[in-house]
Amino acid sequence: MKTYVKFLINKFLESFLKIFLIMLSLVFVLNILKEIEFLNNIDIDFWYPIYLSLLNSPSIIFEMLPFIFLLTTQFFFIKLFNNDEIQIFKYSGLKNTVILKLLGLLTFFMGLLIITLFYNLSSKLQNHYLQLKNQFSKNDEYLAVINKNGLWIKDIVNNEINIINSSKIDNNFLINTFITKFNKNYEIIQNIKSEKIDIKNKKWLIHDGTVFENNTSKKIKLAEFNSNFDLKKIESLFSNLSSLSIIKLVKLRENYKLLNYSIVEVDMQIYKIITYPIYLTLMTILAAITMFNTKKIKKTTVKITIGLFLSVIIYYIINFFNVMGVTEKISLITAICVPFIMLTMANILMISRINEK
Repeated sequence: MKTYVKFLINKFLESFLKIFLIMLSLVFVLNILKEIEFLNNIDIDFWYPIYLSLLNSPSIIFEMLPFIFLLTTQFFFIKLFNNDEIQIFKYSGLKNTVILKLLGLLTFFMGLLIITLFYNLSSKLQNHYLQLKNQFSKNDEYLAVINKNGLWIKDIVNNEINIINSSKIDNNFLINTFITKFNKNYEIIQNIKSEKIDIKNKKWLIHDGTVFENNTSKKIKLAEFNSNFDLKKIESLFSNLSSLSIIKLVKLRENYKLLNYSIVEVDMQIYKIITYPIYLTLMTILAAITMFNTKKIKKTTVKITIGLFLSVIIYYIINFFNVMGVTEKISLITAICVPFIMLTMANILMISRINEK
């Protein structure tokens, strides 16, 4: 490996580590304050908010990585400019485009490590964090799970425990549903079987059902069934996809398809993770080109402000297309690709005459 390559890689990794640790510390402290507020009226050990913050911080940092890479690149170049090291490289015949290529490749490989190691670690920690937080939730007596056997719901209404299993969801209907009612001692009171149940509201409407009670059965054409769940609440229970590893996301996608449940959000999360190295690479190159083009600006704060302004614009553009994709206004491929194409075009437009900077 050439000397200049080792030098640039070491400098970039040094800048990244510093920015990463600063951001992690900031997120960690803010998380502790949030957890203290959440656990304010609960009798727990003093270290518990610290433990919860340790579990939750990595997943937040994962979302902040494009911003972290942008800041890393800015401070990397500020240090090179201040020490006139860029000029030394230029006089020795090293083109600025070579530096861009090196940073692009380095960021891409770092991105691959991030999605294979760091993301899977952060998702496991986030999953454990949510389980612990759920112990203090007022809704811990309610539960909904999707697996290969369909949708399972545990619901408590008027001191009666309802265990509900449905083969799939079709719009706002549960299809092929079996409900078992228990009393508080977990003794079976009643079983209900139905081809179709409308769950648009919390007063479910049972269509064409059969009630089994006291060794007898009775057909019902239409009946009401009280629940703490409606379609919106069921959908919201499966929205925290950042707590799932890539393998679990793929399995969840398969279960969603079996249940006829929308896989759009799961697909978006999978695409987001797969394309993350490309996103980080484009952000690094954009930050590097911006630093070259603002080289003559003496004030460091102005350079950083320009970079931050660009990162905010990019964040809102990507978020806009993500929302459009999830709500199925446009295809998911379009929602993922268009922001990347826009970033690539911006880099191509700004890279002209970069070797003269």
